[in-house]
Amino acid sequence: MAEDRVSDTLRRLVAERARDCCEYCRSQTAYAMQSFSVEHIVPRSRGGLTVGLNLAWSCQGCNNHKYTKVEAPDPVGGAVVPLFNPRTQRWRDHFTWSNDATLILGLTPSGRATVIALRLNREGLVNLRGVLFEHGAHPPPEPE
Repeated sequence: MAEDRVSDTLRRLVAERARDCCEYCRSQTAYAMQSFSVEHIVPRSRGGLTVGLNLAWSCQGCNNHKYTKVEAPDPVGGAVVPLFNPRTQRWRDHFTWSNDATLILGLTPSGRATVIALRLNREGLVNLRGVLFEHGAHPPPEPE
């Protein structure tokens, strides 16, 4: 049976699986101003379990903006679509970087909805990405 609390072992597994990057905005823990957390992809309030297949490594900003959301409107057509799920979908299938690697661009309805709903291009992130890009430390390696 799944527990509500995320064990230290499970927390390490989630962080290592994500290569110490937010699984949504790809921020790297090494350059973060706030600690990262284990995020429930399907929130517990919506019946999500505290198991590896329902957990993602998330920066505080993405975690706060996602909150209990599991879907959002696609800004192109307006249809409500599921948010990106890092356990069942590949990041590169739904997102790409702008030419200067400062902006995340949504490629699919779920990608576009996630960019808007989680505010993946928050001003501070865009600025940090630009500085890190100039120093060869961004973007991080592609997730598998």
